[in-house]
Amino acid sequence: MKKRIFRYLKHILITFLIGLCSFIIIAFLTGNALKHSRNNLADNWNNEGPYVFFNNDSLLNINYLKGDKENGFELEKSTSKIDSLIELRCYYPLDSTSFNFVINTKFKIPKSTYSDSQKIVAISDIESNYKTFRDFLINSNVIDKELNWTFGKNHLVLVGDFIDRSYFTTQVLWFIYKLEQDAKSKGGNVHYILGNHEIMNMQGDHRYAESKYNHLASILGKKQFEFYGKNSFIGRWLESKNTIELINGNLFVHGGISPKLENTELNIDELNQLIRENYYKPYFPKKNGEKTQELLTSSITSPYWYRGYFKNDLSQEEIDIGLNKFNAKAVIVGHTIQSKVNRTYNGKVIGIDVKHPQDYYEYFPAITSEGLLIKNGKYYRVFENGETEEMK
Repeated sequence: MKKRIFRYLKHILITFLIGLCSFIIIAFLTGNALKHSRNNLADNWNNEGPYVFFNNDSLLNINYLKGDKENGFELEKSTSKIDSLIELRCYYPLDSTSFNFVINTKFKIPKSTYSDSQKIVAISDIESNYKTFRDFLINSNVIDKELNWTFGKNHLVLVGDFIDRSYFTTQVLWFIYKLEQDAKSKGGNVHYILGNHEIMNMQGDHRYAESKYNHLASILGKKQFEFYGKNSFIGRWLESKNTIELINGNLFVHGGISPKLENTELNIDELNQLIRENYYKPYFPKKNGEKTQELLTSSITSPYWYRGYFKNDLSQEEIDIGLNKFNAKAVIVGHTIQSKVNRTYNGKVIGIDVKHPQDYYEYFPAITSEGLLIKNGKYYRVFENGETEEMK
């Protein structure tokens, strides 16, 4: 009897171990992992903010959230003149850290084209995960542990979709704003290329936002779309951004360039401006609509939605059409998730959207971030620990 029980238990154990090994192998090959150990500090909204809104174009209303769900919330409010020096603070609850920054209400549209010999680090689709983003930049020597810019005159390119799907959109956006100011003071550049999720939120589409932000809007006495509206600081800042930039011969765009844009006569500055004029206008097919505008704003062919590079139905010639239009040697895109940062189409398409870990979960097997480094004309995968691997 004991031998029979032993054999039965041995059979169960072997079956379990085989199943566990199979899960680990499949998870490793597919990039999936089991979430566990959720950090409930993600639900701590105390000190959340700042939320900054214009008041008659002469004043700024600044709001921080205080309190908790059990005892209730209140707003800490202040008002500042637009032309004054305004230092703000953003708090991150998971490790009780914060960072300070100074805001400037003069929003300047960035250039569309840059040409120098500086290095480029690019990352995409962070999706509101502040710690993941911050730690990647620290390990990649873009910033130090005190969040100071250490990347000199080089370029940090953020290839869209830095919001939605997680709890720290506010922290990520203000962090990008801080990085911009710090880089500029050291002669460097932060390029925030808008993706479909930034533009969706500007257009009032919040289907992928955490419910936290709908509740926060209610506490502030606003609707959620107002976080990104023309009367918010963040909204006006985002409205100034591009969706396509050419940096040292490399084209950065969230989705990609459809071959259907071949006959468009607009240059890169004009394309950016036309798209910018439609940031707050949700797309719908229009009878007798203007063809170029339709191509640049649709959910299929726009530069921030296009997925054609990864459907295996494009020829090399069609890839070259988009690159030749901008005199680019390669296009770097996010938007469509990859198992790793990679090069396809004779190395001319580089996909950098990988599955980044969410700040408030542990994973098994572990999930790690990746990005891209371009240095001396060569392309490298950048791993979470800062190590690099050249891509041929």
